[in-house]
Amino acid sequence: MQISAAPLIYILIFVAVIALVEGLYLTIFGKSISLNNRMSRRLALLEKNHNREAVLEQLRKEMGQHMNARGIPLYSLLATKAQKANIAFSPQQLLMIMVGVCVFAYLGLTIGTSAATPVRIVLAIGMGIGGVYMWVNKKAKKRMEMLDEQLPDAVELMVRSLRVGHPFSASIGIVSKEVPDPLGSEFGMIADEAAYGRDVAESLKAFAERVDSQDLRFLAVAVTIQQTSGGNLAEILEGLSKVIRARFKLFRRVKAITAEAKWSGMFLSAFPIGALVMIMLVQPTYFDDVKETAAFIPAALIVAAFLVINVIFMKMMVNIKV
Repeated sequence: MQISAAPLIYILIFVAVIALVEGLYLTIFGKSISLNNRMSRRLALLEKNHNREAVLEQLRKEMGQHMNARGIPLYSLLATKAQKANIAFSPQQLLMIMVGVCVFAYLGLTIGTSAATPVRIVLAIGMGIGGVYMWVNKKAKKRMEMLDEQLPDAVELMVRSLRVGHPFSASIGIVSKEVPDPLGSEFGMIADEAAYGRDVAESLKAFAERVDSQDLRFLAVAVTIQQTSGGNLAEILEGLSKVIRARFKLFRRVKAITAEAKWSGMFLSAFPIGALVMIMLVQPTYFDDVKETAAFIPAALIVAAFLVINVIFMKMMVNIKV
């Protein structure tokens, strides 16, 4: 029995591509860019550069650059995710990284496999683009989950601040100092913009639209209504924090209920690919008798299409909006 290492090499190169992108990101922007850091990126930048206006301008540029670059061909597929992930790389840098990791993947495939040149080129392009997209998508998902988790605590902190007599803009500043990223830097930007004269409700609304968060829209609407109609903002925000926590709790319950279906879908989607990899590892010549026939390519394309349809429908079945 002959065992081929080529499929394992493909997997290792793809993992290396993602690790390379992450390593470049942390090397260029430092530990402050990590969401696991206790100190927010804004405070870390202020510690190095005491120019508050320059830090605000840098953060605003980072947080708005991706949606402004949607006109770049093919980048529109990545722009929304990169915006939610708040990737500090500029769109041009991200595209250059895609090209760089494609070259890296091609060199790895050239050294580690004996595949034909056209196959190596196609695989390298797929690994480069797919690896960067998967990395950005993971960053966006993690950041949005942390935003949803931090928001109720931040609103409650604002409520306590308002009740001891602080103005609303000052309570936002307290949140920016006490809450780590991603919410810390975002609220710090809102506090800085308020200090330079921008309406807080407008900043909150822009933040909510940029990250596409329904809870943040509720917060922006609550502040806008209080500014136009009056009322006790502390009581309004306290009720809002209870609503956000209830929605978050319901979302977690739905996530727990649908976990079995999600894992079943992942297994059913990954099993054919895993079976193919194992066949190629254990018996590389398994398809030699049929791969030259006229029906092999159409049959492979039909199987791939059914696999894609399976993934789409499984995601639709468990994607329950809360």
